[in-house]
Amino acid sequence: QMCQKFTVCPNSMEMLLHNKLNLPKVTEEDGDFLTFLSFQDKCLRKISSGLYTFQTYLKYVKETFISESQNVESLSYSTEHLARTIRQMVINPEEVIIPDAATQESLHTKLKSTKDWTEKITIHLILRDFTSFMEKTVRAVRYLKNTRSFSV
Repeated sequence: QMCQKFTVCPNSMEMLLHNKLNLPKVTEEDGDFLTFLSFQDKCLRKISSGLYTFQTYLKYVKETFISESQNVESLSYSTEHLARTIRQMVINPEEVIIPDAATQESLHTKLKSTKDWTEKITIHLILRDFTSFMEKTVRAVRYLKNTRSFSV
């Protein structure tokens, strides 16, 4: 929809040049997916922390992508619920990193300062990385569900 509506396509060089967002993701440093999952508690902490971090980005998307604000609101609510649920599964839930209000506000202000033409690229990057993060989250939760006795 973003590509058709705003002519922001995944292969756009402009998009790649302006990707200075610090979005949560699984990186090379985390090792490959199976190694990453072998540290189940660490995996759950990282997923929960990432979901909490995405909340600020989703708030920006909701405020900026007005035509889809209701869908983004629902997505944000579900993401927060999933973050809380996964946090409860961590051995020490206090170890889950939840951005404090000042950090969230600083990030939100930075995002809001983007120019109109970069705004659409920023939304696209946030949604693309959120999708990737959620794909890995689903894989991790399925794996953990099959190897641990818990229900999500």
